[in-house]
Amino acid sequence: MDEMDRFPANRAALLKALFPQGVPQLWSPSLFFYDSQGGFDRARQEAHLAFMAPHVTGFLIPGSTGDAWEMSDDEAVAALDLAIDFTQPRGLHLLAGVLRPDAAAMEHLLERVVRHLCTRAGTASIPRAFAACGVRGITVAPPTTTAPLPQEGIAEALSPLFARGLPMALYQLPQVTGNRMTPELVAELAARFPNFILFKDSSGTDEVASSGQLPPGLVLLRGAEGDYARWHAALGGPYDGFLLSTANAFPGELAGILGALREGRGDAAQSRSALLSAVVSDAFAAVQGLPDGNAFTNANKALSHAMAFGAEAGTTPPPRLHAGSTLPGEVIGQVAASLQRHGLLPGRGYCGGTMSASR
Repeated sequence: MDEMDRFPANRAALLKALFPQGVPQLWSPSLFFYDSQGGFDRARQEAHLAFMAPHVTGFLIPGSTGDAWEMSDDEAVAALDLAIDFTQPRGLHLLAGVLRPDAAAMEHLLERVVRHLCTRAGTASIPRAFAACGVRGITVAPPTTTAPLPQEGIAEALSPLFARGLPMALYQLPQVTGNRMTPELVAELAARFPNFILFKDSSGTDEVASSGQLPPGLVLLRGAEGDYARWHAALGGPYDGFLLSTANAFPGELAGILGALREGRGDAAQSRSALLSAVVSDAFAAVQGLPDGNAFTNANKALSHAMAFGAEAGTTPPPRLHAGSTLPGEVIGQVAASLQRHGLLPGRGYCGGTMSASR
């Protein structure tokens, strides 16, 4: 069998094959934008990805910020396809989100994604298809339940997905799934499955990454917002990088924090972190209680609308949510006012006032 027809069998070799230049330190679960009929607004989407791409080189598509749990399987595959169209020619990295409420649904979407990548790449070799499409792994999360599952139940649901041998990323998001994985469970999965390469934690408690129980080489990305700099390994934190919903609005600012950390300017990184944390806190407060979407999506759609249209954000039609409603104008106003107070609202946004936000 040719080497390109199978993934390497150990974690270090797999990571080297997938990321020969190193794993990106800044990732984004991209927002998705919809036209007035509920389809993807490709022009708006590409403008948004182009805004992030100079600073964000890895994307989770679709992630929770990108309506992953709300999308149908057809929509999830189409979202991934749209992203590949943009990222593959630019040499950017993708994690394909297979985020579903139960193991059977995750398995079904995983099969769809793998078949689609092979068809798109014109090969029966899954590693070749992943490489051709710029997909570096599959992202899964625990099932969504009203009552928390025992840890053994989470392991039972996830293990068959990991056992396929594909490069896998695991997502901790109890705010959506209702289930929290312990350090012991994540360490057990990492020990059993060397194809488990990346762990993202958006819980805000960070007990898994801080536990000291995870094996060397497992890439740890923080997804919780706020106080960014102190969680990075450069300042003694447990994380290798960030996979942040707010990279949709602040790609340059977050990249600047990482740059300051690389240069040993910890004080500058913490100062920038404090500024972003204040604005992000205001945005999440502004979307509390909205009936549609989730807080990550809604806060970042408001922030990205302001960054896209700048001083015209309040007079540009607000963005549509997956459910069909739009963000209230007062939310846009509150978020834009916070950005203005903190000196982060552009006079002219990245859409330049020339593109309707809802077509």
